Amino acid sequence: MRTLVVGEALVDVVRPVNGEVAEHVGGSPLNVAIGLARLGHPAQLATFIGDDDRGAAIRAHLAADDVQLVAGSDGAERTATAEAVLDETGAATYTFDIDWQVPYELPAAEHLHTGSIAAVLQPGASAIREACFTQRAHGTISYDPNCRPQLMGEPGDARSDIEQLVGLCDVVKASDEDVRWLYGEVPVEEIARLWAQLGPALVVVTRGSDGAVACLPSAGSDDAVKTVAGQSVSVTDTVGAGDSFMSGLLSGLSDAGFLGSLAARSRFQKAGWDDVLPALERAVAAASITVSRAGANPPTRADLAID
Repeated sequence: MRTLVVGEALVDVVRPVNGEVAEHVGGSPLNVAIGLARLGHPAQLATFIGDDDRGAAIRAHLAADDVQLVAGSDGAERTATAEAVLDETGAATYTFDIDWQVPYELPAAEHLHTGSIAAVLQPGASAIREACFTQRAHGTISYDPNCRPQLMGEPGDARSDIEQLVGLCDVVKASDEDVRWLYGEVPVEEIARLWAQLGPALVVVTRGSDGAVACLPSAGSDDAVKTVAGQSVSVTDTVGAGDSFMSGLLSGLSDAGFLGSLAARSRFQKAGWDDVLPALERAVAAASITVSRAGANPPTRADLAID
């Protein structure tokens, strides 16, 4: 499966509680592209970076894992940054400096993944919606809202845009923090069911060390929601954990034949839990490995013991 990932690539400026400030290449869509490549799935990244030192670091980072940078992606005046301030638990709080545009033609691919800042920040967000409408006609789509309140305004303003994208997708992954920001104290199980009614074959809400809640509407109303257990690991930081979960999930679903074509979508819409749970377990394992490492450092197939 060839995947086109559309979204921001940036440099995380990480400020720990103790220790020196460090810079790491990041951005949620970039992390997913790297994660897919490390798990053996060819990926391209359509983004918007500058022709500067930080942009060069991003290009080198992508090249190290054979992720192709889509032509036109390096036309920004400067490369975006996200300052990540870590607390005592390793959790990150972000401040962004980003300009997001897609002033070039997007290539065709079997699967399209998008999300995070790029799916809501104009003018690039409009190009992403157009790409999703086009993709529906020939391939599959995944989406991770990865909400950033600093850039998304009020939750009520963001909900309609996010729900529109949810309705175009086959797979949606969000965190419990995303759901809480968007819908307040509504249980995540209810939101997973709500989003699944909009069209996706699978909706997953991650809950950190508590694993995830997944909704598979094809399993039937009484059995549509399941909890996937987390793994107990020593946490270095949580940077990139959700992105590794996403790439692990997409990897498992691709290997199961549920992504990459209209025929795959049809199979996915009829899948049962026995078909989907291995992909969810791969996602949990990928995220667990990432939180045990510094920065966004997703696992390989060998790390996950995948043949």
